[in-house]
Amino acid sequence: MLTIVIIAVIVIAVVAFFAVGRGRIPASGGRGLKHRFGPEYDRTVADHDGDTKAAEQELGERVKQHGSLTEQPLSPEARAQYTAQWADIQEQFVDSPQKAVTEADALLARVAKDRGFPGEQFEEQLAALSVHHPDHVRGYRNMHTATSGQSGTEEMREAMVEARSLFEALVTEQPNDPAPDQDSPQSSKPPESPDGNGHAPWALNRRHAKGSST
Repeated sequence: MLTIVIIAVIVIAVVAFFAVGRGRIPASGGRGLKHRFGPEYDRTVADHDGDTKAAEQELGERVKQHGSLTEQPLSPEARAQYTAQWADIQEQFVDSPQKAVTEADALLARVAKDRGFPGEQFEEQLAALSVHHPDHVRGYRNMHTATSGQSGTEEMREAMVEARSLFEALVTEQPNDPAPDQDSPQSSKPPESPDGNGHAPWALNRRHAKGSST
């Protein structure tokens, strides 16, 4: 009888281990999810009207579905192209904020898809991004909402500024960047952005934004 009990305990422990490992769900439960998702955890709880259990169930499902996703690297050419496109969109914002937000939203979706995130449905892509880039998804969500045409110019500007952090994370954080070549020290560097400092220029300021809303 004792042997049967011991075997049963071992089986349960093994099943629990693989259940946690496969989906990469934090073993510490709610605390682990809160640590992993940060502000996204609080937003999800708020979306569930303070129901922590429901929020943690949703976040746990995201981890199960997307936790094992492997981000794909971008080629240096693609990184340079995307960076230039984002810079062009930012410049367009002053004259056509709604068009710029719509194009930036579409560009982020393409970059995320190229990095390996699902690209058919926005909500699915956002859920996957929240597992791997939880600190950067707020801006993307707000920018996508702004494409409906119901947001003011200042709201669109703020959304684009926030969304840029996700864009830069997707373009510059490459998981398989090769080590520098001794004979070609520049070979593994990411493409230099238009301002030469790792950031695309954001020429738009509040004065421009208010002026373009008229």
